Amino acid sequence: MPKERPLWRGAAFRLCLLSAALFLCLQLGIRRSWCPEEKPRGAAAVRAPAPSRGAEQRPGAAAAAAAGGGRRRVTYVRSGRRGSAAPACCAPQPPGSRRKTVRWHIELQPWASPTPSLNYEASRFLKYISTSQISCEHMNLNSLKGYSKTTKKPWSVCLDERFSLIHRIRSKQCRLYSLGLGNDDRQFELGMAMSGCEVHRFDPSARAAHVQEGPRLWYHRLSIDWRDPNPAIAARRLHGTTKKLGTVLNEFGHQKIDVLKADVESAEWKILENLILEDVVEQIGQLVFEVHIHWPGFEVSGNDSTVVRYWYSLLRELELKDFRLFHTYKDLSKPQMFLKKEAFNASSCYTLSWVNTRWK
Repeated sequence: MPKERPLWRGAAFRLCLLSAALFLCLQLGIRRSWCPEEKPRGAAAVRAPAPSRGAEQRPGAAAAAAAGGGRRRVTYVRSGRRGSAAPACCAPQPPGSRRKTVRWHIELQPWASPTPSLNYEASRFLKYISTSQISCEHMNLNSLKGYSKTTKKPWSVCLDERFSLIHRIRSKQCRLYSLGLGNDDRQFELGMAMSGCEVHRFDPSARAAHVQEGPRLWYHRLSIDWRDPNPAIAARRLHGTTKKLGTVLNEFGHQKIDVLKADVESAEWKILENLILEDVVEQIGQLVFEVHIHWPGFEVSGNDSTVVRYWYSLLRELELKDFRLFHTYKDLSKPQMFLKKEAFNASSCYTLSWVNTRWK
């Protein structure tokens, strides 16, 4: 006769099945409580959070946020274009190593008079750009070893021992950025390169993207602007030729510029504003700018008194950043014009030199 199966084994088997079914039900219930229920058709829509300013400008940003269920935020970073690699002199900077402080406008100085007046604004501005704020005894490149030519324009740098530029020149560690347009005088750049500086000249008319002429002199087919080009427009071009100075510093991996020289034919006001707003100016040791005052300048708007107040406010921002004017030159060879008028005994062009007194 077959051997009978003990009754306790059958009861144990049924108890195991019941426990497994109960555990499965509990798991399904917990998972459903964590996941949001599907909204039935016709139900009132839940108000979504308002998109940020950047999300409004990116097509598809709202769809991406909806797909994510609001659980995480995605940041989109536009990568560099192909073929825009930095030259051999410059190494790419690690991402995030230089953060910018975002400001949207400079702080305008109070009016020079109780009511807006061009006479008062012009008088204050012209006095400001004609008066040195700090003395500098050595400003001539002729004093440097190995340099014997005189520059055609008064591009003056302060070579006093109390400032770092002369020491960085002697140790072959200085760096000069030159912003120019066309075939203007380049003797200053050649002299700085001969003295031991690493010189980068940015000119959109250069014959190639990056050209090295001599052991310390590079030419780059780039125009430094106060804004980066629109990505949609830049994507249609084979070679991007316009960038902000902060963008170039990041791409070249340069933390500091000992001297920034600019002769950009009335673009200097907006470029200077961008350097101040993004705190790029704090990475610069000395500024040598040619400023033009025969018209407001590119994208500078307002009536005459408003324009001059804006110019003056920009220069005062430099002073707040511890820059001091040590040399000023009034170019008498240029038309004697001030905002399209022969007035105030002003030249249309001045060359101004500042030193950053906090520069290490």
